[in-house]
Amino acid sequence: MPRPAVVRYAGLAGSVSLALAAWLGGATNPWQPTITPRTIFAGENGVLLPVAWLAGTALLIAAWIVGLRVEKTARWAYVTAALWMLPLLAFLPLGSYDAYSYACQGWQQSAGLDPYGGGVDLLGCPWADAVAPTWRDAPAPYGPLFLVLAGVAAKTGTLTGTLAGLRIIALLGVALIAVSLPVLARRGGVPVSRVVWLVLACPLVPIHLISGAHNDALMVGLMVAGLAVAVVGKRRAALLTGVLLGLAVAVKATAVVVVPFALLLLLDRRRRAAGPAIVGGDRAVDRAAAARQTEKADERYFGLRAGWRPAAVLVGGMVLATAAISLVSGRGLGWVTALSGSGVSVQWTSLPTAIGMTLELVGASGAVAVTRIVGIVVLAVLLVRLWWRAHERDALLYAGYALAATVLLAPVFHPWYAFWPLAVLAATMRTKLNWLVVPCAVAAALCLPDGYNLALAVKAQGAVAMTVFLAWMLVHEAKSWTAERRGAGHAPDRLSRRDT
Repeated sequence: MPRPAVVRYAGLAGSVSLALAAWLGGATNPWQPTITPRTIFAGENGVLLPVAWLAGTALLIAAWIVGLRVEKTARWAYVTAALWMLPLLAFLPLGSYDAYSYACQGWQQSAGLDPYGGGVDLLGCPWADAVAPTWRDAPAPYGPLFLVLAGVAAKTGTLTGTLAGLRIIALLGVALIAVSLPVLARRGGVPVSRVVWLVLACPLVPIHLISGAHNDALMVGLMVAGLAVAVVGKRRAALLTGVLLGLAVAVKATAVVVVPFALLLLLDRRRRAAGPAIVGGDRAVDRAAAARQTEKADERYFGLRAGWRPAAVLVGGMVLATAAISLVSGRGLGWVTALSGSGVSVQWTSLPTAIGMTLELVGASGAVAVTRIVGIVVLAVLLVRLWWRAHERDALLYAGYALAATVLLAPVFHPWYAFWPLAVLAATMRTKLNWLVVPCAVAAALCLPDGYNLALAVKAQGAVAMTVFLAWMLVHEAKSWTAERRGAGHAPDRLSRRDT
């Protein structure tokens, strides 16, 4: 059993090493890629920068994985995760130039311009040279809440002050996650210490949410806070859940995926309150009567007439929150039409995009656009199916599945997207943790310090590999389904057997 102190300080050493990499070669102003695989092998960056990045990333990932097997308290996990975030607060953004796009969108908002009307090449920005060329002509694809907060950050008038404000916004999102995790963990029957460790100590948090200042931190924070309120189910829970989820959608529209599952959590809470009490001691339980009461409770709270009132309150809270923040921002509903601009990036790390790229390699022109549309259609069908199955199962777990499906089938995948389902699945999955740990560990290592995505170095190879992997998975699942039909079992997951 590894010692907790070794895990804590190995991860802290990794964070310090990444802070050094950020200082030497993080995302700079103006935009100027400083480190790519070519420059590393050519020796143009010296030795210290790539070694600091590699050592820091490896130490953080290793400490996170080993820490799963350490006997720990929730308090120890909170403190350790905070220590790992601390060194990266004062240095250049790591892994992405998106913080500069946020800064310019905030400046446009604070200057009375409409960030949904065009990019920095049209509307201007004093820090436009720091924005990655891919996004200079793209309007803001984010909701009005984030624009208002970024506008407040930009009121400092300096790029340094604006970046500091954006990091404070990210920290607020992480704080919301930290507060909500114990509620979700107790609902899922998972140790709080393990959930806190899996989520907050995940390398994606210090690298992308804190150093990169990605607004995903705020979206996920508001989203899990809304789910936590639905789980607790106290008075006016439906309204508060709707407001929190509406605010999450007003950061990034992705959060809308969990709304139907939040409704099921609210209804399930009411059903449990109305269901039969379990009688202990020597007194026998009338199972038939209990079954009838449960059936009546199900009929009352899950029938067609069952959920109209909490559903109306939930949706009303969402509409109220989004309408209010849209009014405050002064941009109306322009953010809805601006969402299409986020699909400019074409990378094989998105499953539908990888399939389209593979088809284009064999001569199918325009296949990426088609496979992306197919991916969205499949996602829509899958989300409906997941919601329907969640009626009889754990709605919180299926909310995590829905977020994971959204990440897998979205037209674009960036490494920090892997964090979206983590907070929910970590609080509900008791076994098979490798399905959480491995993708997040790989995603944490994908970006070089200044934002170069290593996936770009193997575009064709990666697309083919992803397509082959999908084909293999489909065959494997088909065989597993056939084996289940025949009564065969599955081999246990190795990581889950050692999990505590």
